[in-house]
Amino acid sequence: MSKKLTKRAEDYSKWYNEIIVKADLAENSAVRGCMVIKPYGFAIWENMQKELDRMFKETGHQNAYFPLFVPKSLFEAEEKNAEGFAKECAVVTHYRLQNDPEKEGKLRVDPEAKLEEELIVRPTSEAIIWNTYKGWIQSYRDLPLLINQWANVVRWEMRTRLFLRTAEFLWQEGHTAHATKNEAIIESKLMQDIYAKFAEKFMAMPVVKGFKSESERFAGAEETYTIEALMQDGKALQAGTSHFLGQNFAKAFDVKYTSKEGKQEYVWATSWGVSTRLIGGLIMTHSDDLGLVLPPRLAPIQVAIIPIYKGEDQLTLISEKVKIIVKSLREKNISVKFDDRDTFRPGAKFAEYELKGVPVRIAIGNRDMENNTAEVARRDTLEKQTISQDQLSEYICELLEEIQQNLFNRALSFRNDHITEVNSFKEFEEVIESKGGFVSAHWDGTIETENKIKELTKATIRCIPNKGKEELGTCIFTGEKSLRKVLFAKAY
Repeated sequence: MSKKLTKRAEDYSKWYNEIIVKADLAENSAVRGCMVIKPYGFAIWENMQKELDRMFKETGHQNAYFPLFVPKSLFEAEEKNAEGFAKECAVVTHYRLQNDPEKEGKLRVDPEAKLEEELIVRPTSEAIIWNTYKGWIQSYRDLPLLINQWANVVRWEMRTRLFLRTAEFLWQEGHTAHATKNEAIIESKLMQDIYAKFAEKFMAMPVVKGFKSESERFAGAEETYTIEALMQDGKALQAGTSHFLGQNFAKAFDVKYTSKEGKQEYVWATSWGVSTRLIGGLIMTHSDDLGLVLPPRLAPIQVAIIPIYKGEDQLTLISEKVKIIVKSLREKNISVKFDDRDTFRPGAKFAEYELKGVPVRIAIGNRDMENNTAEVARRDTLEKQTISQDQLSEYICELLEEIQQNLFNRALSFRNDHITEVNSFKEFEEVIESKGGFVSAHWDGTIETENKIKELTKATIRCIPNKGKEELGTCIFTGEKSLRKVLFAKAY
């Protein structure tokens, strides 16, 4: 397969799909709409998982695991949640296959093995978890209950795209229970802050923190807090959400606690999650026409070392020196790969690590051995420097931090250049079509206006920014009174 990519400017969607396949991140599977995450792609997810898991545990959360299957009666208990996910549900109706008497060597569903109650393959786990919490919570002493699970979910999407939207995907979902409304709201906002910190500190992806309009909220939530990122094609990506669920699920599953005063009270709930779509966000935030560009803090391989040699004797000498370099870098918790394969030329290896987004590449040849130097190339700017081998370890440490910060600054500059304030619907339409990005505009607060703007422009309200000031104005579409501007964009 050719490693050359379609240019972003020519066909952004094709470029995105090619990067995923050619950089060995994932591929489509035999199951329609589902993907196989390959080792390199899964290593990125593992790095994300490791950092997020640490952040969750530092704030008092514990991991658990709940069943993949949800009895239909439980799924229906919270009506808004059930209605919101009904069209995406996969349903198990039978539990056994048998030989097909009409087709030799084939199997069919055994008609006698129909389940007494149909099972929903979880699209989200609120129902099964809150049914479980009923047995876990009796007293105020059992609260707060701070649980997270790492799992897969199934949402039967009709139009899929690797990482961004697949029928099955990996994620984490937190589900917490609290004694008071205020505690639950604080929890919801805390998790939004953690997601934003992770996106910016580790993914080098700047985000806008805000809350969703009523029509964009999670099904069953009273408030949805979100982090919204901007991709290089000017479309927004919802990168993580945290939901204040009020007492909706507690009432649906009769989850009460005895307060200090001896009264029976319903608990207050939150749920929050991010998924493997973050890998899609990572690709689209930083990558270029040569392939992936990965921030060092999430890169599976931070440094690739490539020997340039003629004959086994030169390779042996270089390898002995590289062992010392590798040891010094690993002592600083830097992941290193020494690529001494003799089945590929150095140029092919350079192209491979460029395509895979490895932040730093080191080349050491015979002349470098004579001069005690190494050539260091950085993936973000493609610049090269000749560095003394004695200074290599310290230099690489500083360079990785510099690359991490540069990627964030570059993405932040792009994002800031693509937030446009408009004061009329004509301006709005022009910006959405020609420039893209976030459009800051007054909105009258009605679902009808929001839906009409979406129908005409395909742009949705991504969020009402947390830091947005109240400023009296008029809706760009209806001219009605508006108290603040919101951010619109076309989105994934």
